[in-house]
Amino acid sequence: MPLPLYLLAVAVFATGTSEFMLAGLLPDIATDLDVSVGAAGLLTSAFAVGMIIGAPLMAALARRWPARASLLGFVLVFAATHVVGALTTSFPVLLVTRVVAALANAGFLAVALSTAGTLVASDRKGRALAVLLSGTTVATIAGVPGGALLGTVLGWRATFWAIALLCLPAAFGVVKGIPARVGAAPRATAAGSSLRDEIAQLAMPALVLVMLLGALVNAATFATFTFLAPIVTETAGLGELWVPVVLVLFGVGSFVGVTVAGRLSDQRPGIVIAVGGPLLLLGWVALAALAAQPVALLLLVFVQGALSFALGSTLIARVLYAAAGAPTMGGSYATAALNLGAAGGPVAAAAALASGAGHLGPVLVSGLLVAVALLVALPLRRFVAPHVAQAVR
Repeated sequence: MPLPLYLLAVAVFATGTSEFMLAGLLPDIATDLDVSVGAAGLLTSAFAVGMIIGAPLMAALARRWPARASLLGFVLVFAATHVVGALTTSFPVLLVTRVVAALANAGFLAVALSTAGTLVASDRKGRALAVLLSGTTVATIAGVPGGALLGTVLGWRATFWAIALLCLPAAFGVVKGIPARVGAAPRATAAGSSLRDEIAQLAMPALVLVMLLGALVNAATFATFTFLAPIVTETAGLGELWVPVVLVLFGVGSFVGVTVAGRLSDQRPGIVIAVGGPLLLLGWVALAALAAQPVALLLLVFVQGALSFALGSTLIARVLYAAAGAPTMGGSYATAALNLGAAGGPVAAAAALASGAGHLGPVLVSGLLVAVALLVALPLRRFVAPHVAQAVR
């Protein structure tokens, strides 16, 4: 894999850390800015909505710019929003910065995903995607716990400053690592790809199908990931110090899963889907049944992290393949699928909690979402991925 991909992964690490870090900072933010914790939770929702809307919007705006200029601009805007967020004493201003940061993040990821496909051979998009997503998995391993620790010791504003500073080497990497003309939209336009043509790709059933499946699997992942803390402390009866340990285990598993799947998702996606999908479903069922056993919980969290990201990254790679006719917008379709799941999964999990299902409600939601994905995917397996029909026989 070319060096520029790893430099892009550094930026994805910074943006991923920012996206997930608020979970441990909301009480302090609420106290400092004199709002309720519930109101502070709007910061997370605003970021998710900004990501969903921002992916296609920012990709469309940036499609006529060279990839390096787009990526650099998005990183610098992302850094600036965190500087403003660290300085403000106004909750509405902080809320606006999260929306703008999400738009910049969505634009960066959409362009990065499209650019990644131009940096490698046409049949290695899955491996390129795995390198990019490794930035997100490392964020869950080190960035989020590190941000929570920094916020505990120095206050939540210090975490915002840290994210802004982390964007600087990412910006340097973009300038030095991405060739000036790689992924430039004028080249795609010259080949006959207009914005209308690229948007029209969304009418393709195969593209819609893999976007739906990717969103469902990612929703299942974040439904349980978002509410792991009460499962650890209430269901398993472990102390609060075990919560970051479990989150790190999930992150390590996700890194392993996305790395292994990256080596299979290009040539043998059917194996990952046909084997990983049922195993993922069984894993959620096992977690719901065994979550009260600490050892089983720790093992299953690692396994589910690996299976979730292996299957999810493979499906998102299929989005890039299915959107080959949208060279500048395909990355935004993949980003939108990811974030529809990331936003919808926790909402469904919260509803399960409120319905009286208890702390294991989110796990049941995760299992249900994966089951729906499998029921959709298996009958239509020939449209999901090449060779998947043979893989499931």
